[in-house]
Amino acid sequence: MPQISALEFYAVPLRVHTFLAGVPLHDVWAVDLPRLQRPATLAALDPLGNPDRRAERLAAPALALLRLRFLLGRIFRLETAPKDAYASSFATRLTPQDRTRSSTATGTPQGLFRVVYTFENESLLELHNRTAHAAALTALAQTGDGYRFYLAVYVARSSWITPFYMALIDPFRKWIVYPAILRSVERAAKAVPVAT
Repeated sequence: MPQISALEFYAVPLRVHTFLAGVPLHDVWAVDLPRLQRPATLAALDPLGNPDRRAERLAAPALALLRLRFLLGRIFRLETAPKDAYASSFATRLTPQDRTRSSTATGTPQGLFRVVYTFENESLLELHNRTAHAAALTALAQTGDGYRFYLAVYVARSSWITPFYMALIDPFRKWIVYPAILRSVERAAKAVPVAT
């Protein structure tokens, strides 16, 4: 599953580019999908934004890794939000137009994440705890011969732990978790009727 350049990602017309201006883009991945029956929806393909099917779409190794991380998070209280989490939330950047356009209310829980916004072709989730202040962006863009699904991760420093934590989990994210997420998107796309 290809990790793509920031330059390529920034060329895609998405709200996130201005919305999270100044927040470091940690990495971005993409997978090409066949031409789907229109309208193709991000909601039908996105395992992060579909809580009813999130677990069933991920392979066993990725699920095991996530469960281990959450267990360790509870033991070491890594999930505790900083005192200023609400004031520093990315949601404070939302305009009235963003809020109106979003199909999901800001702050809605999605596992350990909270929804910042959910547009038709773009969804932004936020996580703010002792390890990092992070955002996960999923997006669907039409291409000449189908669609391209994007998964981007932004990471702002939450404490002195952040750079060490990210260095520790990066190999697992890149080799196991993100490829599993992108394969699940490909499987979901294969279940959608092909356009004629």
